[in-house]
Amino acid sequence: MKLLENPKLEAISEALSSLAVGDCKIFGKIESYSCKMAGQDKRLFKMLSSENGQSPDDLQALSPSQSQLAPSHSPLKMGQYGADGGSPLSYTCSRKMIFYLKSTLTAAFHPDYDFSDTKSDEFSREPSFQWTMSSVDSNMFSVAGELYGSQIRSQLWMAISEEILPQECEIYSYNPDLESDPYGEQGILWSFNYFFYNKKLKRILFFTCRAASKSSLVAMDSGLGSDMVDVLDSFSEDEEYGYTDDDYTAHNTGHSRETRVL
Repeated sequence: MKLLENPKLEAISEALSSLAVGDCKIFGKIESYSCKMAGQDKRLFKMLSSENGQSPDDLQALSPSQSQLAPSHSPLKMGQYGADGGSPLSYTCSRKMIFYLKSTLTAAFHPDYDFSDTKSDEFSREPSFQWTMSSVDSNMFSVAGELYGSQIRSQLWMAISEEILPQECEIYSYNPDLESDPYGEQGILWSFNYFFYNKKLKRILFFTCRAASKSSLVAMDSGLGSDMVDVLDSFSEDEEYGYTDDDYTAHNTGHSRETRVL
């Protein structure tokens, strides 16, 4: 997957990762990728497509939509999903689409994680852009409140709309178990991973975000805990609100750069 440079998305990602209220800190990233395969991606896809005589268009099972697990976020009525609340096609997608999703994850979390072995049932298809936007906003407001609403929200959704035309997208989410989750460490309050796939544009926009408790992240550290406490204690009030991704990365992943295959 080729990363598409977009200064507006980069600015929004930086703004998200500057959000901190009290003990809570948000880390967010929004990136756009081209689905036009070339080089290694093309060779890998051809190899996977020929396995067991399967076709790229063969359907694979997904997990139910997150909207059914969190109905309070969903503006949809049951009838819009079918009489039983879900249609079989809501829970499947092509092998080619699964390849796109896994390749996007691997590119976004490179070099720390490899998602080539991720199963299709770790993904879900979400019902609509409206539901996804409501779910994201709910998580953001729960931690950042009006700081998110007044400083970031409108610019975030405008940048996404300009890049991917979300009303025309299929929207998927990645919902792994705790062992496979790159955000599975202690101290994470919530996390989400959404993919906006625009078939006409041949493009995927990936929006990943998590909220963490800074004190929990420090407390769980076995090797640098006391040093990290001293560092945090030395922050001025302004520096506390500017707690950077580099600080988090050095604390949380610096002890191991070995790629995890998920």
